[in-house]
Amino acid sequence: MLGMIRNVFRYRELLAVLVWKNIAVRYKQAYLGILWAILKPLMLMLIFTLVRAFVGIDSGDIPYPVLTFAALLPWTFFQESVLDSTNSVVTNAHLIRKIYFPRELFPITALLTKLVELAISFLILGGLMAWYEVVPTAQVLWVPVLVLYTLVTALSVALAGAAINVYYRDMGQAFPIVLSLLMYASPVIYPLSLVKDKLLTQQAAGDWSDMLYLLYTLNPMTGIIDAFQSVLLRGVEPDFAVMWPGLVCVCALLPCSYWLFKSAEAHFADVI
Repeated sequence: MLGMIRNVFRYRELLAVLVWKNIAVRYKQAYLGILWAILKPLMLMLIFTLVRAFVGIDSGDIPYPVLTFAALLPWTFFQESVLDSTNSVVTNAHLIRKIYFPRELFPITALLTKLVELAISFLILGGLMAWYEVVPTAQVLWVPVLVLYTLVTALSVALAGAAINVYYRDMGQAFPIVLSLLMYASPVIYPLSLVKDKLLTQQAAGDWSDMLYLLYTLNPMTGIIDAFQSVLLRGVEPDFAVMWPGLVCVCALLPCSYWLFKSAEAHFADVI
Protein backbone atom coordinates (compact mmCIF):
# COMPACT_ATOMS: atom_id res chain seq x y z
CA MET A 1 0.00 0.00 0.00
CA LEU A 2 2.86 2.37 0.76
CA GLY A 3 4.16 1.63 -2.73
CA MET A 4 0.91 2.83 -4.26
CA ILE A 5 1.05 6.06 -2.25
CA ARG A 6 4.65 6.65 -3.32
CA ASN A 7 3.76 6.00 -6.97
CA VAL A 8 0.85 8.43 -6.85
CA PHE A 9 3.09 11.14 -5.40
CA ARG A 10 5.97 10.42 -7.82
CA TYR A 11 3.72 10.45 -10.88
CA ARG A 12 1.33 13.16 -9.67
CA GLU A 13 1.88 15.34 -12.75
CA LEU A 14 1.12 12.44 -15.10
CA LEU A 15 -1.93 11.63 -12.99
CA ALA A 16 -3.17 15.21 -13.35
CA VAL A 17 -2.72 15.03 -17.13
CA LEU A 18 -4.62 11.73 -17.34
CA VAL A 19 -7.48 13.10 -15.24
CA TRP A 20 -7.79 16.19 -17.43
CA LYS A 21 -7.67 14.04 -20.56
CA ASN A 22 -10.47 11.83 -19.22
CA ILE A 23 -12.68 14.82 -18.46
CA ALA A 24 -12.05 16.42 -21.86
CA VAL A 25 -12.66 13.21 -23.83
CA ARG A 26 -15.74 12.21 -21.85
CA TYR A 27 -17.69 15.40 -22.56
CA LYS A 28 -16.08 16.70 -25.76
CA GLN A 29 -18.63 15.22 -28.17
CA ALA A 30 -21.61 15.10 -25.80
CA TYR A 31 -24.22 17.73 -26.62
CA LEU A 32 -25.20 18.14 -22.98
CA GLY A 33 -21.60 17.88 -21.82
CA ILE A 34 -21.13 18.09 -18.07
CA LEU A 35 -24.90 18.39 -17.62
CA TRP A 36 -25.05 14.60 -17.76
CA ALA A 37 -23.49 14.63 -14.30
CA ILE A 38 -26.58 16.52 -13.11
CA LEU A 39 -29.23 14.65 -15.08
CA LYS A 40 -28.34 11.11 -13.98
CA PRO A 41 -28.87 11.50 -10.22
CA LEU A 42 -31.81 13.86 -10.77
CA MET A 43 -33.62 11.33 -12.99
CA LEU A 44 -33.02 8.56 -10.46
CA MET A 45 -34.32 10.79 -7.68
CA LEU A 46 -37.50 11.48 -9.65
CA ILE A 47 -38.01 7.79 -10.40
CA PHE A 48 -37.53 6.80 -6.75
CA THR A 49 -39.89 9.58 -5.66
CA LEU A 50 -42.52 8.23 -8.05
CA VAL A 51 -42.03 4.70 -6.73
CA ARG A 52 -42.32 5.98 -3.19
CA ALA A 53 -45.73 7.47 -4.03
CA PHE A 54 -47.01 3.93 -4.67
CA VAL A 55 -45.04 1.98 -2.08
CA GLY A 56 -45.13 4.47 0.78
CA ILE A 57 -41.63 4.78 2.26
CA ASP A 58 -41.39 6.73 5.52
CA SER A 59 -38.62 9.35 5.32
CA GLY A 60 -39.32 10.91 8.72
CA ASP A 61 -38.95 14.68 9.03
CA ILE A 62 -36.77 15.00 5.92
CA PRO A 63 -38.45 15.43 2.52
CA TYR A 64 -37.99 12.23 0.52
CA PRO A 65 -36.50 13.83 -2.65
CA VAL A 66 -33.64 15.50 -0.79
CA LEU A 67 -33.08 12.38 1.37
CA THR A 68 -32.80 10.21 -1.73
CA PHE A 69 -30.55 12.65 -3.58
CA ALA A 70 -28.20 12.74 -0.58
CA ALA A 71 -28.03 8.93 -0.79
CA LEU A 72 -27.45 9.01 -4.54
CA LEU A 73 -24.41 11.29 -4.19
CA PRO A 74 -22.06 8.68 -2.69
CA TRP A 75 -23.76 5.75 -4.41
CA THR A 76 -23.51 7.20 -7.93
CA PHE A 77 -19.92 8.20 -7.30
CA PHE A 78 -19.07 4.70 -6.04
CA GLN A 79 -20.90 2.85 -8.80
CA GLU A 80 -19.58 4.84 -11.73
CA SER A 81 -16.07 5.02 -10.30
CA VAL A 82 -15.93 1.24 -10.00
CA LEU A 83 -17.34 0.71 -13.49
CA ASP A 84 -14.94 3.16 -15.14
CA SER A 85 -11.98 1.86 -13.15
CA THR A 86 -12.75 -1.74 -14.07
CA ASN A 87 -12.40 -0.88 -17.76
CA SER A 88 -9.57 1.62 -17.31
CA VAL A 89 -6.66 -0.74 -18.02
CA VAL A 90 -8.30 -2.26 -21.10
CA THR A 91 -9.26 1.10 -22.59
CA ASN A 92 -5.68 2.36 -22.19
CA ALA A 93 -4.06 -0.64 -23.89
CA HIS A 94 -2.22 1.63 -26.35
CA LEU A 95 -0.38 3.35 -23.50
CA ILE A 96 0.45 0.09 -21.75
CA ARG A 97 2.15 -1.27 -24.87
CA LYS A 98 4.24 1.88 -25.43
CA ILE A 99 5.57 3.06 -22.11
CA TYR A 100 5.87 1.88 -18.53
CA PHE A 101 4.54 3.65 -15.48
CA PRO A 102 2.61 2.21 -12.51
CA ARG A 103 -0.59 0.76 -13.94
CA GLU A 104 -2.59 1.55 -10.82
CA LEU A 105 -2.66 5.12 -12.11
CA PHE A 106 -5.40 4.08 -14.54
CA PRO A 107 -8.00 3.04 -11.92
CA ILE A 108 -7.01 5.99 -9.73
CA THR A 109 -7.45 8.35 -12.69
CA ALA A 110 -10.96 7.03 -13.26
CA LEU A 111 -11.80 7.61 -9.60
CA LEU A 112 -10.47 11.15 -9.53
CA THR A 113 -12.31 12.01 -12.73
CA LYS A 114 -15.60 11.19 -11.02
CA LEU A 115 -14.82 13.69 -8.26
CA VAL A 116 -15.70 16.45 -10.74
CA GLU A 117 -19.20 15.04 -11.18
CA LEU A 118 -19.52 14.55 -7.43
CA ALA A 119 -18.72 18.22 -6.85
CA ILE A 120 -21.44 19.24 -9.32
CA SER A 121 -23.93 16.93 -7.59
CA PHE A 122 -23.17 18.66 -4.29
CA LEU A 123 -24.22 21.95 -5.85
CA ILE A 124 -27.55 20.39 -6.89
CA LEU A 125 -28.04 19.00 -3.39
CA GLY A 126 -27.40 22.47 -1.99
CA GLY A 127 -30.16 23.81 -4.23
CA LEU A 128 -32.56 21.08 -3.10
CA MET A 129 -31.76 21.74 0.54
CA ALA A 130 -32.47 25.43 0.05
CA TRP A 131 -35.75 24.62 -1.74
CA TYR A 132 -36.94 22.32 1.07
CA GLU A 133 -35.52 24.63 3.75
CA VAL A 134 -33.13 22.04 5.14
CA VAL A 135 -30.44 24.00 6.99
CA PRO A 136 -26.98 22.39 7.27
CA THR A 137 -25.05 22.41 10.53
CA ALA A 138 -21.38 22.23 11.46
CA GLN A 139 -21.58 18.46 10.92
CA VAL A 140 -21.01 19.10 7.18
CA LEU A 141 -17.31 19.27 8.10
CA TRP A 142 -17.46 15.47 8.03
CA VAL A 143 -18.11 15.53 4.27
CA PRO A 144 -14.44 15.56 3.09
CA VAL A 145 -13.71 12.59 5.35
CA LEU A 146 -16.72 10.70 4.01
CA VAL A 147 -15.75 11.47 0.41
CA LEU A 148 -12.25 10.14 1.09
CA TYR A 149 -13.72 7.00 2.67
CA THR A 150 -15.97 6.49 -0.36
CA LEU A 151 -12.97 6.96 -2.64
CA VAL A 152 -10.98 4.31 -0.75
CA THR A 153 -13.98 1.96 -0.78
CA ALA A 154 -14.32 2.31 -4.54
CA LEU A 155 -10.57 1.79 -4.98
CA SER A 156 -10.66 -1.42 -2.94
CA VAL A 157 -13.10 -2.88 -5.47
CA ALA A 158 -11.73 -1.16 -8.58
CA LEU A 159 -8.17 -2.47 -8.38
CA ALA A 160 -9.27 -6.10 -8.29
CA GLY A 161 -11.94 -5.50 -10.92
CA ALA A 162 -9.49 -3.81 -13.31
CA ALA A 163 -6.95 -6.65 -12.97
CA ILE A 164 -9.51 -9.42 -13.47
CA ASN A 165 -11.11 -7.61 -16.41
CA VAL A 166 -7.83 -7.74 -18.34
CA TYR A 167 -7.90 -11.54 -18.29
CA TYR A 168 -11.66 -12.14 -18.19
CA ARG A 169 -13.63 -9.52 -20.09
CA ASP A 170 -16.87 -10.87 -18.66
CA MET A 171 -16.06 -8.86 -15.55
CA GLY A 172 -16.86 -5.65 -17.41
CA GLN A 173 -20.29 -7.04 -18.27
CA ALA A 174 -21.02 -8.57 -14.87
CA PHE A 175 -20.10 -5.59 -12.69
CA PRO A 176 -23.01 -3.34 -13.78
CA ILE A 177 -25.46 -6.11 -12.89
CA VAL A 178 -23.81 -6.79 -9.53
CA LEU A 179 -23.72 -3.10 -8.63
CA SER A 180 -27.36 -2.63 -9.64
CA LEU A 181 -28.33 -5.44 -7.26
CA LEU A 182 -26.09 -4.01 -4.55
CA MET A 183 -27.94 -0.70 -4.76
CA TYR A 184 -31.08 -2.42 -3.46
CA ALA A 185 -29.00 -3.84 -0.60
CA SER A 186 -27.97 -0.28 0.32
CA PRO A 187 -30.15 2.45 1.89
CA VAL A 188 -30.60 4.45 -1.31
CA ILE A 189 -34.32 4.10 -2.03
CA TYR A 190 -35.20 3.61 1.64
CA PRO A 191 -33.57 5.04 4.81
CA LEU A 192 -31.52 2.82 7.10
CA SER A 193 -34.00 3.48 9.90
CA LEU A 194 -36.50 1.16 8.18
CA VAL A 195 -33.99 -1.71 8.20
CA LYS A 196 -33.17 -1.06 11.86
CA ASP A 197 -36.83 -1.05 12.76
CA LYS A 198 -37.54 -4.33 10.95
CA LEU A 199 -34.48 -6.28 12.09
CA LEU A 200 -33.43 -4.78 15.43
CA THR A 201 -36.74 -3.57 16.87
CA GLN A 202 -39.35 -5.91 15.38
CA GLN A 203 -36.92 -8.84 15.00
CA ALA A 204 -38.69 -9.63 11.71
CA ALA A 205 -36.29 -12.49 10.89
CA GLY A 206 -36.50 -14.04 14.35
CA ASP A 207 -33.22 -15.34 15.74
CA TRP A 208 -31.47 -14.39 12.51
CA SER A 209 -32.39 -10.70 12.76
CA ASP A 210 -29.20 -9.47 14.48
CA MET A 211 -26.98 -11.54 12.18
CA LEU A 212 -28.78 -10.26 9.07
CA TYR A 213 -28.37 -6.68 10.25
CA LEU A 214 -24.64 -7.24 10.76
CA LEU A 215 -24.37 -8.71 7.25
CA TYR A 216 -26.28 -5.71 5.91
CA THR A 217 -23.81 -3.28 7.51
CA LEU A 218 -20.83 -5.25 6.15
CA ASN A 219 -21.64 -3.45 2.92
CA PRO A 220 -19.48 -0.31 3.34
CA MET A 221 -21.93 1.78 1.32
CA THR A 222 -24.58 1.26 4.00
CA GLY A 223 -22.60 3.26 6.55
CA ILE A 224 -21.39 5.77 3.98
CA ILE A 225 -24.85 6.59 2.66
CA ASP A 226 -26.36 6.87 6.14
CA ALA A 227 -23.45 9.08 7.21
CA PHE A 228 -23.95 11.43 4.26
CA GLN A 229 -27.62 11.80 5.13
CA SER A 230 -26.84 12.30 8.81
CA VAL A 231 -24.21 15.03 8.47
CA LEU A 232 -25.90 16.89 5.61
CA LEU A 233 -29.59 16.64 6.46
CA ARG A 234 -30.05 15.52 10.06
CA GLY A 235 -27.24 17.63 11.52
CA VAL A 236 -25.77 14.76 13.54
CA GLU A 237 -22.42 12.97 13.37
CA PRO A 238 -22.06 9.64 11.53
CA ASP A 239 -23.29 6.54 13.31
CA PHE A 240 -20.03 4.69 13.87
CA ALA A 241 -21.88 1.59 15.06
CA VAL A 242 -23.21 1.30 11.51
CA MET A 243 -19.93 2.18 9.82
CA TRP A 244 -17.40 -0.05 11.61
CA PRO A 245 -18.33 -3.41 9.96
CA GLY A 246 -17.94 -1.91 6.48
CA LEU A 247 -14.72 -0.16 7.50
CA VAL A 248 -13.26 -3.50 8.61
CA CYS A 249 -14.19 -4.99 5.23
CA VAL A 250 -12.51 -2.13 3.34
CA CYS A 251 -9.35 -2.37 5.45
CA ALA A 252 -9.15 -6.09 4.67
CA LEU A 253 -10.11 -5.82 1.01
CA LEU A 254 -7.91 -2.92 -0.11
CA PRO A 255 -4.50 -4.61 0.52
CA CYS A 256 -5.74 -7.84 -1.10
CA SER A 257 -7.09 -5.96 -4.09
CA TYR A 258 -3.83 -4.04 -4.52
CA TRP A 259 -1.78 -7.24 -4.22
CA LEU A 260 -3.91 -8.89 -6.90
CA PHE A 261 -3.50 -5.90 -9.19
CA LYS A 262 0.28 -5.74 -8.82
CA SER A 263 0.57 -9.51 -9.27
CA ALA A 264 -1.30 -9.34 -12.55
CA GLU A 265 0.32 -6.11 -13.73
CA ALA A 266 3.47 -7.71 -15.20
CA HIS A 267 1.48 -9.54 -17.90
CA PHE A 268 -0.98 -6.78 -18.86
CA ALA A 269 0.90 -5.89 -22.05
CA ASP A 270 0.97 -9.54 -23.16
CA VAL A 271 -2.73 -10.17 -22.61
CA ILE A 272 -4.36 -6.94 -23.83
